[in-house]
Amino acid sequence: MTHSTPEHRDAVTVEIGYALFSGVFAAAVVFGAIAGPKLVFAMPYAVERGLLIAGVAAAGAVFALRVVTVLWRFTRDAGQPSQPGRTSPDS
Repeated sequence: MTHSTPEHRDAVTVEIGYALFSGVFAAAVVFGAIAGPKLVFAMPYAVERGLLIAGVAAAGAVFALRVVTVLWRFTRDAGQPSQPGRTSPDS
């Protein structure tokens, strides 16, 4: 990496933390939406097990997708310096 300033390392650390925490939150919401009904309603064991497996799979996919997109946007936006009051040449 060409950026090795303490400010850049701090920004990377904060962005990684944000990606992980927002990924966990999104995964928890998806898991609760899919597997939550098994806690409220009486269902056959196979249906409860299916909801649990589907919830875990969907939550894992949402977590990974959220972390990747947040970090990808950070690396894509980090290359262009901010110029207040000016627009980008390709806008």
